[in-house]
Amino acid sequence: CMAGRQANRVKLGPRTTRGSPPVLTTCPSMFDVSPDAGLWGLLASAFLSATILPGNSEVVLVALLAKYPPLFWQAIAVATLGNTLGGMTSYVAGRLVPRRVDNRAMRWLQLHGEWALLLSWVPVVGDALCVAAGWLRLNAGVSFVMLAVGKCARYTLLAGGASWLAAHLL
Repeated sequence: CMAGRQANRVKLGPRTTRGSPPVLTTCPSMFDVSPDAGLWGLLASAFLSATILPGNSEVVLVALLAKYPPLFWQAIAVATLGNTLGGMTSYVAGRLVPRRVDNRAMRWLQLHGEWALLLSWVPVVGDALCVAAGWLRLNAGVSFVMLAVGKCARYTLLAGGASWLAAHLL
């Protein structure tokens, strides 16, 4: 445990009792990170969450805002950027898929075009939409904007809801 950072420590139990060894001591909280490290972690988590790799950027966003409420808009911007870049990675991967593939996401995207990418934040379905957009060779610039708008709306609602709950219920 690091000395001098008592404010951010969680007390787990007594240090010692007379004649016995220490049972539990104080240790830093697992969320004891600097604002910069938290934002970098959020960026990485948001990027991974938008690919087929596992990630849970919502939990990281809420935990970061619980610790550093003034980072509200910065955290939304970082999460949106990471998640949009992850979505565009799936878009690029879709360009590499052979043309003979056809599924429901691709048919739906052919019908609605780039506007469907506003729903790219939806778990599982959103990943398929990004890959399908690349496969269909939809305009990359328009796809990027639609991904960013949809993901920003989701993170804004999530962060706003979490902040409201924290202010009114805790």
